[in-house]
Amino acid sequence: MAKAPDKQEKPAAEAAPAKSKKLVLIIIIGLVLVLILGGGAAFLLLKKSKAAGEDGETEVKHHDVKPVFVKLESFTVKLQPDEGKQEQQFMQTVPELKVRDALIAEKAKTYMPEIRHNILLLLSSRRPSELATPQGMEKLSMDIRSVTNKILDEGTKKPAEKGKESSETGKVDPDDAVQAVLFSTFIVQ
Repeated sequence: MAKAPDKQEKPAAEAAPAKSKKLVLIIIIGLVLVLILGGGAAFLLLKKSKAAGEDGETEVKHHDVKPVFVKLESFTVKLQPDEGKQEQQFMQTVPELKVRDALIAEKAKTYMPEIRHNILLLLSSRRPSELATPQGMEKLSMDIRSVTNKILDEGTKKPAEKGKESSETGKVDPDDAVQAVLFSTFIVQ
């Protein structure tokens, strides 16, 4: 009968390793699940921060982009006479548009006849005395920018953005197609 207790000890000894194998397997599965869930959460967080970073990068890139200039052909126009003067005076100028990017430059070339027409109307409505000061030239520059932006930004701005024109406020909107109008030649005779 001494042998009978040995048989009972063997199944108890075999049961312990089976329980420890199950425990190790449960721990491993638990660790794998934790790693998968942690990796998924990290991926989602990084994806969100990367998307937010791209918006911020867009603003930085928007300001770091090299300027693009569109040189217009020379304008020669007869100015409106100043009060009390009968002599006719003319203005010759070569404006250049500083645009937001190369796509806008291409769009400006497409709309060039309409742009030139509106600039000619604007220039021929001025008086020599209005253009004699730097402030007058600056106002003309802002007016040309406004007229050109109306053509190039048509349909691209949301109604909420159309409120006050940037030429009225004197501020340059970074989303405007034309950022500035520069004169490479400006002669009034």
